[in-house]
Amino acid sequence: MYEQNTQSNYDDIFKRLVKAAYNGDVEKEIKKIHQEGDETADKYALYASGGGDPNQVVFKVKDCAGDCVQKTGEDCEASCLFNAVVRDMEGNVVIKHNNCSGCGKCVEVCKNYSLVDKKEFVPIIKLLKDRKHPVFAIVAPAFIGQYSPRITPGKLRAAFKRLGFYGMVEVALFADILTLKEALEFDRLVTKEDDFMLTSMCCPIWFSMVKRVYKDLVPHISPSVSPMIACGRGIKHLHPGSKVVFVGPCIAKKAEAKEEDIKDAVDAVLTFKEVDQIFEAVGIDPAELGEDPSEHSSTAGRIYARTGGVSRAISDTLNRLWPERKIKIKAIQADGPKDCKRVLKEVLEGKIDANFLEGMGCPGGCVGGPKSVTDVETGTKRVNEYGREAESLTPVDNEHVMDLLKHLGIADIHEFLDSDKAAMFIRDFM
Repeated sequence: MYEQNTQSNYDDIFKRLVKAAYNGDVEKEIKKIHQEGDETADKYALYASGGGDPNQVVFKVKDCAGDCVQKTGEDCEASCLFNAVVRDMEGNVVIKHNNCSGCGKCVEVCKNYSLVDKKEFVPIIKLLKDRKHPVFAIVAPAFIGQYSPRITPGKLRAAFKRLGFYGMVEVALFADILTLKEALEFDRLVTKEDDFMLTSMCCPIWFSMVKRVYKDLVPHISPSVSPMIACGRGIKHLHPGSKVVFVGPCIAKKAEAKEEDIKDAVDAVLTFKEVDQIFEAVGIDPAELGEDPSEHSSTAGRIYARTGGVSRAISDTLNRLWPERKIKIKAIQADGPKDCKRVLKEVLEGKIDANFLEGMGCPGGCVGGPKSVTDVETGTKRVNEYGREAESLTPVDNEHVMDLLKHLGIADIHEFLDSDKAAMFIRDFM
């Protein structure tokens, strides 16, 4: 089918450019692609090499006239949560970039592959080869189970080092830190039976929906950065001059990393599928490498990857901190974009009987992200297993978290409510 060939061309061009970049021949490879005389391939090469507007994530490659809607029943225009995708008089897609949040929902449903998300790895390869500054790979909690069961966290860490990364850090460790902060925020914000709090941390789609569409709920958002941002800032605090590359299942994280108030944290974002393609391009099989273990997160941080994980992590931590607290967390989870809209609408209408709201823009949570390698069920199962394997249930009992906090300038967890001492973990949404 034409659609399948077109998609493989974009992926194949990315792999060609990755291989060429490691060989020092990326400009030569781009010139070779141009000489092949395919205008679409030229555009693919531009975005696969990290080109295009530096502030944008989603790009239109070619016109499509809406054929895919009739063939698949999926429509990029209908999929857009923020009215950023429209059609002209001929039915061709137009992206209104002023409205675009970079969530990537349109890319996910575009079967003609007229829309693509920028790949950000090729410019990073020079940094990996030069080794002038340490470059860290930070992996989302959903990483576990994404690849072969033979690929353990230690083997994946070894594979990233083989690519030239200084190290691999599990973002789950910083999800532990944010769990402590969110528990303290809940204790501060929810003091009466009719109080409620929206967590802002994990999902940029959920956050964008609140900030752009349901603005009246912004005062109820806890002022926390995402674990990705916390991890990036934490590493740069501990290793001045370092660079950070986030790896996850989500196109929307590419957009989050570019937001003005937090763009200091992460230098590039890769998806799980892109990492799979990178390993293939350079001939690395993580399953064949030795172990390089270093896992320090608790159950709480590890289960952030699936729907309900954040709620459970913060509830367990709150109970651990204040077991006698009368008002417990009564959580509700929004699972997928339609459910997020429903829940937020019902909150505004006063129809929700809950005091803690968690939203995930992908069904199943991050394990259901559009650029996951495995299916939701397998990802969820492995995330839960990995959570049970942790040495501690909550960050309160995780000595690694407490030691890390001291190195980050926080001597006591209650200092999370001090805007100066906890500045790297705080966002201003107003």
